[in-house]
Amino acid sequence: MLDPLMFESLTDKLGKTLRNLRGVGKLSEDNVSDALAEVRKALLSADVHFKTAREFVDDVKEACLGQEVLKSVSPGQQVVKIINDELVKLLGEGSTSLRDDRPLRILMVGLHGAGKTTTSAKLAKRLAKDESKPMLVACDVYRPAAIDQLETLAKQEDFPCYADRSSKDVPRIARAGWEQSKKTGADVVIFDTAGRLQIDDDLVGELERLKAEIDPHEILLVADAALGQEAVNVAKTFHERLGLTGIVLTKMDGDARGGAALSMKKVTGAPIKFMGTGEKIDDFELFHPDRVASRILGMGDVVSLVEKAQENLDQDEAARMAEKLAKAEFDFDDFLSQMRQMKKLGSVGSIAQMLPGMGNVSVGDKEDAVLARHEAIILSMTKQERSVPRILGGSRRKRIADGAGVQIKDVNLLIKQFSQMHKMMKKMKGGKMRKMMGALGGGMGGGMPGGMPGGMPGGGAGMPDLAGMDQKELAKLAKQFK
Repeated sequence: MLDPLMFESLTDKLGKTLRNLRGVGKLSEDNVSDALAEVRKALLSADVHFKTAREFVDDVKEACLGQEVLKSVSPGQQVVKIINDELVKLLGEGSTSLRDDRPLRILMVGLHGAGKTTTSAKLAKRLAKDESKPMLVACDVYRPAAIDQLETLAKQEDFPCYADRSSKDVPRIARAGWEQSKKTGADVVIFDTAGRLQIDDDLVGELERLKAEIDPHEILLVADAALGQEAVNVAKTFHERLGLTGIVLTKMDGDARGGAALSMKKVTGAPIKFMGTGEKIDDFELFHPDRVASRILGMGDVVSLVEKAQENLDQDEAARMAEKLAKAEFDFDDFLSQMRQMKKLGSVGSIAQMLPGMGNVSVGDKEDAVLARHEAIILSMTKQERSVPRILGGSRRKRIADGAGVQIKDVNLLIKQFSQMHKMMKKMKGGKMRKMMGALGGGMGGGMPGGMPGGMPGGGAGMPDLAGMDQKELAKLAKQFK
């Protein structure tokens, strides 16, 4: 999931400017210009290329001053909407899907260190989920262990992989890999290529010969999200020489300031199609310009959160949990299960940043630490103690605290919160219980003693009960936010 740090600086600075704008009763060229000057500063500080920032501000200003103010919204709110719309355009509105050609040939290009090899495997895994049959071809014959890495990733996911360690003729290797793919029945062939620390004629020349040999349907630039201003030059050069069809941004889980994401589409016209959001092979998402724009402006991204839940949460476990909640039979084992379900969605901070109104709330390591402490305490209990919490007397609590490496007061607090929740559940059995859990946040907050851990503002109120929903309910919720 996209890390909240990725656009933290930009979100904070834009948020302050937009909050000031929302209160404006009447727009004038002066107050619009003042606000957009702050927007421009925020973009530049996030490493957006200066030309891209200038053009973005000019487009927003023109739209603001050239549009009649709607009666249904305040002038300030309308400017916020215009900024959101222009941000979506800047990130690349329209389709970000790959071509439908089969067999589909995809050429992965980029600088050394951008993560092409890992991204090639991630893309293959993503396409395999859509019932495609991917194959990987190792065309990086220069980086030590590049072939080994690709083969290991392919074996891990049971993908066919072609490599030729005896040859340095990259176009020839690619052609042989393409011919081999026909025998395996692959309908998507992904060519992992070499990179350099900087662009040079040898690198691009080899890629041009490779392109001529295999005639790829897609040429994807794999780019580190931390490139900043240099992202423009890299993207421009690759596009001019190869004709990019799309961009994949990697390391979106880091503390990069986000400038690359806002600059590359503007310069190349090639859409950002995917983004890598972590080190695991499953940490790979489709790039949705409208959703990322909403996150940048602090408006959340519930659709992506729900889709994450559909993909990662155990629906059988959710159904079992819903039944136990309705009967008020929730115990510490169930609480542990709920926590582990939640962890599948990412860190508390990353989840919070995808909820409307939470963009400016500081949530992160502290809350994750509370969850880890709760888990350690429960794991230090015996099976009987988890099922029958009332037997947890003083000596047992001390043993549990020692086993979990926490203080007795931490154990006491967890048990107290659990007891309060259990009493509430008994009063709210059946449908009322389910409705109540949804209002409090269910498995995403209210289902945990005391709401969201660490005292998240609102105690998790308003958070969807994702862990307690089945696939139909999740799909319905996602549709509401689209």
